[in-house]
This record gives sequence, C-alpha cells and structure tokens, in this order.
Amino acid sequence: MDKMMDSPWVLRIIALILACLLFFSVRTELSPLNKTITSEQTTVIRDVPVDVFYDDKNLIVTGIPKTVDVTIKGPMPLVIQAQTSKDFSVFVDLSKLLIGEHNVALKYENISDKLQVTLDPATVKVSIEEKVTQEFRVDPEMNNRLIEQGYILEGMTANPATVYVTGPKSVIENISYVKATVTGEKGMKEPFSQVATVKVLDRDLNKLDVKIEPETVKVQVDIGAYSRELPVVLKEVGKAADGIIVNKLTFNPTTVKVYGRKSIIDTLTAIPIEVDLSKITESKTYEFDVKLPEGVTSGSASKIKVKADITKVEQEKTTTTTTTTTPEPTPDAKPDTKPDAKPDPNPSPPSEESNDHSEDNTTTEKTEDIDS
Repeated sequence: MDKMMDSPWVLRIIALILACLLFFSVRTELSPLNKTITSEQTTVIRDVPVDVFYDDKNLIVTGIPKTVDVTIKGPMPLVIQAQTSKDFSVFVDLSKLLIGEHNVALKYENISDKLQVTLDPATVKVSIEEKVTQEFRVDPEMNNRLIEQGYILEGMTANPATVYVTGPKSVIENISYVKATVTGEKGMKEPFSQVATVKVLDRDLNKLDVKIEPETVKVQVDIGAYSRELPVVLKEVGKAADGIIVNKLTFNPTTVKVYGRKSIIDTLTAIPIEVDLSKITESKTYEFDVKLPEGVTSGSASKIKVKADITKVEQEKTTTTTTTTTPEPTPDAKPDTKPDAKPDPNPSPPSEESNDHSEDNTTTEKTEDIDS
C-alpha cells in the first residue's frame, strides 16, 4: 500500500478525481434553477379589504365580502416586499352589470408578475338592487320584569320618534320592527331617560343589514305606581238622633284613585265610606275619612265631603194640672136658720149642688235638637 501511494501516477489519478468532484459541486451551487428553488417562499396575507366599484347613489350591492385572504408565492425578496408594503389592492368592478344576481371574480393589482397570487374567495355571488330610503317609527321597548312590584310602565317615547332606513328594496320591504331597547337593573320605580341603539328586524326578529340614520335615539321611560279609579259607596252606620229625619245624602268626589300592587288593586270593586248618622244634626256638608283597604298604599283623596239634607220633627209632650173638688153635705147636717126668720111664703125649690169635675189641661212643648 505504501508503495502504491508512493507512485506518482496514483497520486495524479486521485488528484484528478477530487478536482472533478469539486467542480461539479461548485457548479451545482451556482446553478440558477437551484437558486430559484432554494429562495422561493409562500405567505398568506389575511383580511385584505375589497374595493367595489358601482353606482352607489342609486344601487345597493350585497354578497361582496369585506375582506379576503391573499396567498402569495414566489421569490423571497418579492414576497417580503409585498407583505411589508401591502401596496396592492383587491377589487371587483360591477359598474357594467345590470340589476340582478351575478357571479363575479375578484381581481387584484399592483402585485409583481413573478408572484403567484391566490384569493380566498376567488369568486362571489353578488346581488345588485335598487337603493331605497324609507322613514320608520321607532318603538321603544323594555323588559317589564325590571320594574319594582307595585309600579307599572306608564309609557315610553323616543326622540327622535322616527329614523331613516336605507337598503336594498327587497330588504326594506321585509322590515317588520324598528326597535330601541332600554336596559337597566331590576327594581326600577322612577322615570328616567336613556340613549338606546336602533335595531331593524324582520318578522322572525332577525337583524337586517341596513343603514340607519340616526343610529341611536333618546328614550324617555315613565314609571308610576299602579292605580285604578274606583267608585265611592256610602255605608250608613249608627242611628239618627230623635227628631232628625235624613232625607238625602250626596257626596263628592264620587270616585277615588287608589295605588298599590296590581294583584291587590285588581280585586277591589269600590271604596266604602262609613257615614255615622248620629253625627248628622243639621243640613250641611260633613267630611268623613277615607279608610283604604288593606294592601292599598295611597289614594287620591283622604276625605269625602257628604252633604246632608235633613228634616227636624217637633214632638208633643203632655203635662197634667190637678183641680180641687168640694165634697157634698151629709144628710145629718141641719140648715143654718135664724130664730127670727119667717118662713118664705113662696119657698123656692131646694137647689141641687152640682159636682165639679176635674179637667186635664194639656200643654205642648218643643223638642230640642240633639247633637251627637
């Protein structure tokens, strides 16, 4: 082996082989094809805005995505430049299309021809419709469970009361509700105002993609205690004083508004007012307290005025006066005669004594008014 290595021809052959290997190795590294393969790069640029060209004054276009994803493949320097600068754009031109549905391809510009570009999505189905603007009334709404028990929602008003909705004709015709929802915490019992966002809904309560002007309104919420107007009914108690006849009782007010929980107020049919007849002594107006039923928190009147029309009756009272009666003479009594008296030739017949009879004298007295 050592002798072989000492041979000059062997060394020459080995050197030639190494030189060939080195030559082909360098040539491969410097090959343009290999350089292209090793420097190629792929990247995805997400959420690139889509520009749409059409008659936006008279038409509405739906179906165009707001953004797309752009995949770029090519030489690394060009890919990095496009990714960094983002000076390219994605667009769709609908200016020459008529009203209706169309399948259109998205396009791009300002990207090097040496790059391979893929859009996601590449084509879209668009709908071109007539642009319509219509005025709608705003209906404020609120969850009644937020209101405290014993109180009710008396009303809500929106300012402004109407809004202008702009969108495709088919969408505008499908609008069923324009709402402004008021929110808050449970236990509301006082009026308040709140700025609410306007929502446009179809009959299935799906939110519609339309333009609303203005987008918000100020809602005034009026909350008050629950109440009902109930008739007043007089309930006579006691007995009128002697000599007093109550002809008629009239009262004012004839109704009273009562406040409280709905479950209690709704069971009431009238407000009874107790009128004590023993306190009515003359024709005038009296006041009687309104006693609220249990569960009623307050009423519109605390007293009821009752006008009484009465008649006073005079009563007769009898008194007896005693008269003294003279007794008749007894048979044994002798007449009082004088010795010198002469008999009367024409004696008159003896007079008979008549009994005095007693008479009852009656006096009339007036009965005094008795005040209770």
